[in-house]
Amino acid sequence: MHKMRLFLLLTKGLKKMFRVNNNNQLVTLINGKETILPALWLMERCRHESIFDQRSSQRLFNPHQLSDDLSLIDVKINDDQTVSLTFNDNHSETLDLDHLRAELFAKDCIPEPIQWDAQDEKIYFSWSQIVSDESYLHSVVHQYLTHGYVLLTDVPAEKDAIIEVASKFGHIRTTNFGQYFEVYSKKDANDLAYSSEPLDPHTDNPYRQPVPGIQLLHSLINDAGEGGRSTLVDGFAVCEKLRGESEEYFKLLSTVPTYFEFIDHNAIIKKERTLISLDSHGKVSEIHYSPRLDYIPLMSEEKTKKYHKARKRLGELLSDPEFAISFRLQSGELMMFDNNRVLHGRTGFCTSEGERHLQGCYIDADGPRILYRLLEKQLSTHVVS
Repeated sequence: MHKMRLFLLLTKGLKKMFRVNNNNQLVTLINGKETILPALWLMERCRHESIFDQRSSQRLFNPHQLSDDLSLIDVKINDDQTVSLTFNDNHSETLDLDHLRAELFAKDCIPEPIQWDAQDEKIYFSWSQIVSDESYLHSVVHQYLTHGYVLLTDVPAEKDAIIEVASKFGHIRTTNFGQYFEVYSKKDANDLAYSSEPLDPHTDNPYRQPVPGIQLLHSLINDAGEGGRSTLVDGFAVCEKLRGESEEYFKLLSTVPTYFEFIDHNAIIKKERTLISLDSHGKVSEIHYSPRLDYIPLMSEEKTKKYHKARKRLGELLSDPEFAISFRLQSGELMMFDNNRVLHGRTGFCTSEGERHLQGCYIDADGPRILYRLLEKQLSTHVVS
């Protein structure tokens, strides 16, 4: 009885949510305001087998070629919570109102980013539990999506183990450094990462299009004395700090493009982009910062000085201990972080005191998001009690 009553309430709610107006248009309520659902919008949601391939979930027609004057000549809301539509091009179809409601009002399950600083508690996850427990994996991916990084323990301290971990979360992105790369001090290194020099907070490969979305670093050996500690900084938190301090600085860094360049014997890679990128709502969506690889654009003397001050202040904030978490990535531990959000670095180390050997690789940014949506679907029960 309880389930039946709930069903009746839901169907009654759907009736109130949709209606047909005097112009034969389907209307719904969005934020308390009546909104017309255009015929072109509705046609793109039609799923009849004559115009939609049921196996691939792809259209059998090109909606870009529909008539500009497509309209509805008949609309009827049925008792079974469907709506029957007849278009002026003679196509007729019945759509499920609940499906329309879900598209109109359901949000993506991807959690919102949570900004953090040096006070953030570092949470470690067990690799062995990840591979055996989907619910645990769901928690790991949730942590990554909210904070932009995860730290894993008990990853076998063996070469190529990083490939298995990377493949769990997405598809490996091969670059000119290879499918994966070895991070240890080398002679004649083509990148400062392959030295014992300290590295300030930075993002990798800002000279690429697209920039590798996610980086993994796996520690095989790390006994180089007191040095060689890893650092992570939440670029989103730092950018918002800068915006709060100076709208002028923030605007310069989010609108004036600089260019990044990488050169060695095998590759010359260049890309122009802003240090801070915003989404359509004005929120920080990406940060690309690598002061050993960027070149200030040619501007007037006055604007150059202002830009330099803005970039300098961003660098000061990124290096502020208030924002950085610092830790030793022990043998068998791995960190995975959003290369478009989280900056990484390390303290310098002395090779005479011991060895530091990491393996690294990149995966595409959408891997954890795809995985999270699948896990949400698999773990949800949909049971009404």
